[in-house]
This record gives sequence, C-alpha cells and structure tokens, in this order.
Amino acid sequence: MADISNHLREAIRAACSTFESLQDLAHPIARVADAMVDCLCGGRKLLVCGNGGSAADGADFSAEFGCRFVADRRPYPALNLAQGGSLMSAIGNDYGYEEVFARQVAGLGQRGDVLVVLTTSGNSRNILRALEEGKARGLTTVALLGRDGGLAKGLAEIELLVRSETTARIQEAHKFLLHVICGLVDARLPKA
Repeated sequence: MADISNHLREAIRAACSTFESLQDLAHPIARVADAMVDCLCGGRKLLVCGNGGSAADGADFSAEFGCRFVADRRPYPALNLAQGGSLMSAIGNDYGYEEVFARQVAGLGQRGDVLVVLTTSGNSRNILRALEEGKARGLTTVALLGRDGGLAKGLAEIELLVRSETTARIQEAHKFLLHVICGLVDARLPKA
C-alpha cells in the first residue's frame, strides 16, 4: 500500500507542477480563443487531428463544438480528422500514413478555418504534413505540443507548448487547455 500511496503522491505532484507551468500560456491561449471565435462566427470550421490519445482528446474537443460545452447553444462545425477509419486507411494505403491528415486538410480546409493539431512529441510526420498543408491553404494553425516541441516547433501560427517529458502529464495538460479554450470560446459564441 505504501508503494501505491507514493506513486499516487508523485503523480499528483508532477501533474500539479505541469499545470502550474501552464500559466505562462495565457497570451497564446487568448490568441487561440480569438482565432476560433472569428472562425466560427465567420461561418468557418475547426479541423482537429492527433494520434492515439491525442486523437481521443481531439475527438472530445470537436464534440464540444458540435454538441455543446456547458450551456445549450446551436452547434458549430468542428471535425475530428482521426475519426474516419475507412478514409484514413484508404489514404494510408494509397498515399502513406504521413498523408492521412494532410489529404483531409486539402479536401476540407478553406481559408479562414482553424486547424488544431495535438502531439506530445512534435515529431509525428502526419501532424507535420497537416501543419504544412494547413499553412499552404491559409488556415490558422494551432499546435498543442509537448516536451521541447519536436520538429513541429515553429510550424504553427500559435503554439501551446507543455514542457514535460512525461506523455501522460502532457496529455492531461492538453486536455485541460482544450477545456479552457472551449470555455473561453463558448462564452463568446452566439447561442442561436
């Protein structure tokens, strides 16, 4: 039992330390919220992608806009690019896995849309390609990154970098940041 208590205590300490460091992200969080409000109020959409746990967090984030976050309001267009197994496997088979998100950005993205990518390492080739495609098509690009940002550092217009070496702490922080952004954006969206 002592080992479990020590493990839990250390996990809580590490999570609290990671969350405390997020206070430094107030300015880029405000920029993300402004970009999303402009996008959604302008009749545009959010495109969201990530791999594994980041894909799951992206699914939750996009669902908050398509359904509701806190209070009832009209739905807004937000697409999770990791949700279509048939499309992703077709693109992976025909063009390579590194293109599974970029090809969707090319087909769905329009100037004025916002592309949100989540990656704990910053080194996933399919995420790098999505950012490149989003930039080429005039989308506002937002990257939630971990560690030192990896190869994705500097590719997005707005970055939220969680400086941790632990994937679990990064994902927890990303999820928290996405919910903070949802709250900021939701409060400014027309309800009807």
